[in-house]
Amino acid sequence: MKVLLFGTCLVDTFFPEAGEATVRLLRRFGAEPVFPKGQTCCGQPAFNAGYDAAARAAAEHFLWEFDGDDPIVTPSGSCAAMVRHHYPRLFRDDPSLLARAKRAGERIYELTQFLVHVAKAHEAGLRGKGTVTYHASCHLTRTLGVREEPLTLLSSLKGSTFLPMPDAARCCGFGGTFMAKLPEISCALADEKAASIEATGADTVTGCDSGCLMNIADAMRRRGTRIRVAHIAQLLAEGL
Repeated sequence: MKVLLFGTCLVDTFFPEAGEATVRLLRRFGAEPVFPKGQTCCGQPAFNAGYDAAARAAAEHFLWEFDGDDPIVTPSGSCAAMVRHHYPRLFRDDPSLLARAKRAGERIYELTQFLVHVAKAHEAGLRGKGTVTYHASCHLTRTLGVREEPLTLLSSLKGSTFLPMPDAARCCGFGGTFMAKLPEISCALADEKAASIEATGADTVTGCDSGCLMNIADAMRRRGTRIRVAHIAQLLAEGL
């Protein structure tokens, strides 16, 4: 099966290992990822900041780069939610682009969605190690509606123990431009999240969105905590 891989800005810039792990996972489960070389940002930063014209330009470019009928897979609940739920708003006054946006929204999968519902990776006997807890990112859960898929995958890892986190769906404080505009509040929320992670006793915390993991990792460093922070793609790929 051919799939189009949307790498995302943060994976490309800060978490290339998560992108590499995504490729390994897709290939392991019978998909051949194709990376459209002209891809850029999905437009979410501009959209969240209220720059709709800039967001539309980025979104239109995305639609051309990812045109076709093949599934689109991305290791980001936030970016998948942008395409599925906010592109139709951006193109509501352009019938042609609106139709293309809706088709793209129907074709896009956040990585864990694809691994559970298409690849059945949770039935493959992937291996893990140590103890793992999970941060449920805001856009993934609230906008995209992905709640159980990451838990299904993490609970299926043989050799590791999954430890639920108190208030797992509480915001980590990243929030895109929120982190830059209100750093004091962002850091306070990240410290609360770090305390919840520490309370589990896990040696690794994971999640599906790179922005959240970046904010959490920063809080962990400031607190002197040695808990590993890793994208869920990395943990799963280590069990191949």
